[in-house]
Amino acid sequence: MDFKKINVFTESEAVYPLTMLLSELGINGFEIHDSADFEDFLTNKEMNWDYIDDDLMGLKDVKTHITLYLQENSQGAEMFSALKGALEDIKNRDKDGFYGSLDIETGSIREEDWANNWKQYYKPFNVGKKLLIKPTWEKVPDSGGRKILEIDPASSFGTGQHHTTKLVMEALESVIKGGEKVLDLGCGSGILSIAALLLGAEKAVMTDVFLNAVNTASENTEQNGFDKTRYEAYCGNIIDDHELREKIGFGYDVITANIVADVIIKMCPYFRGFLKENGTVIISGIITERLEEVKEALEREKLAVERIDEEEDWNAVICRLSN
Repeated sequence: MDFKKINVFTESEAVYPLTMLLSELGINGFEIHDSADFEDFLTNKEMNWDYIDDDLMGLKDVKTHITLYLQENSQGAEMFSALKGALEDIKNRDKDGFYGSLDIETGSIREEDWANNWKQYYKPFNVGKKLLIKPTWEKVPDSGGRKILEIDPASSFGTGQHHTTKLVMEALESVIKGGEKVLDLGCGSGILSIAALLLGAEKAVMTDVFLNAVNTASENTEQNGFDKTRYEAYCGNIIDDHELREKIGFGYDVITANIVADVIIKMCPYFRGFLKENGTVIISGIITERLEEVKEALEREKLAVERIDEEEDWNAVICRLSN
C-alpha cells in the first residue's frame, strides 16, 4: 500500500504540542526534523564523532517540520481533511506566531520506505548519570556502567530524545531509591516506566488513551526483562473513567505524567487519590508560558512544588503532597 507523505512546517517550541495533536487525530506515524535537535547532537560532550554522513549533515540547516504518513485510501483522505481543519483552527488562534507557518507540503512514499527510513537517525545516547537509551536494533559494545534501556517506540511517543522525556528520566534518578511503586500516566512507548524499573522501582503501572501505545509499552517493558509481576498496562483516560481509576488503585510512591499542560491541569485533582503519604509527582511536557497555570493547579490540590527543571523552554515539575 502507498502512503501520502505530509510535511507540516512549524517552530521548534511547537513540535511537541503538534505531535500531541496528531495523536489525538489518530495519526501515529511521524518524524521530527529540527535543526535545534541536530545542534544538540553535534555539541554532545559525551560522544565523539569521527564522521557524520552527508544525509545527517543535511539536517543542520533544515527548516523545522513534522513529517507524517497517511494511507492513500478513503480513511487517509478523511484524516488529512481533519488535519487541515485542525491546523487552520490553530492558525486562526495563534496570534503570537508560536506555531510558525503551519504550511503543508505533500508527496508519496512506499510502505517499506516509511517503515524503516527514520531508524537511521535514532542512535544510542546517555541520559542523566545512570541510563543509556538504545533502540532495539542497535548494538552497544560498552555501556560504561550505565543501565541499558532498550526501546522500540513504534508509533508511540517516547524515544527519550525529547527534552520533556529526558527531564523526567533525570528526575527519576533522584527520586527512585529502591522498591517504589510508580504510576505512569500517558505512558506512550513505556520509556519512563522502564527507566523507573531499571533504577530500582518495584512495580510500574502504565496508562494511555491509545491502545497501540499500551501494547507497545508492554512489549518494550518485557524486552527490558520485566514480566507481568513487575508491571501492569491499561488503556483509558483517568479524567473521565472511574472504573480505570479503581483498577489503578492507590498507594503510589511516584506518579509521572509527560503529556501537555491542558491535560495535566485536568489530571491534578486525581493525583492525591493515587499517592501514598509523602508521594512524589513528576510532570513534564509544559512549555514555559503555561508553567504558572500548571503550578496554580498543583497548589489548588495541595501539591507543593519542590523543584522545576527546565531545558529549551520545556519544564518538568517535581512536587509532593502537602498538608
